[in-house]
Amino acid sequence: MQRMNAAAVAPEAYQAVMGLEKYVRTNVDHTVLELIKLRASMLNGCAFCVDMHSSDALRSGESSRRLFAVAAWREAPFFDERERTALALTDAVTRLGEHGVPDEVWDAAAKQWSEKELADLVMAIATINVWNRIAVTTRAQPPTEA
Repeated sequence: MQRMNAAAVAPEAYQAVMGLEKYVRTNVDHTVLELIKLRASMLNGCAFCVDMHSSDALRSGESSRRLFAVAAWREAPFFDERERTALALTDAVTRLGEHGVPDEVWDAAAKQWSEKELADLVMAIATINVWNRIAVTTRAQPPTEA
């Protein structure tokens, strides 16, 4: 059971996060953004967000094969170098540990993305992690009907 509807209880906070969401939707390639959202949601165990972002990506024309492969993206041959660096950065930022994002992950991403694009990727990863933490904490449930 869902614990609360955070959007209803704290609408101003919800709208602030939506501001970030709108920014990243405008500034990050749609395909890459959906891969980031799906990967972070998988890592965070957010069923609501995994359902939402896999459904959104499918509706946008993404292949189910690539979406399933996000779980094992390092071994899957379906992603180009830019997507791979975005997924590696997503892993590092989402699993942020004691030593932060490793230089090799950052440097690889910086070779593929401009400084502005890289800043936007970091904002996208941070935003989905905020959404995941809200949804997991409040036990948001995906719809049972597709």
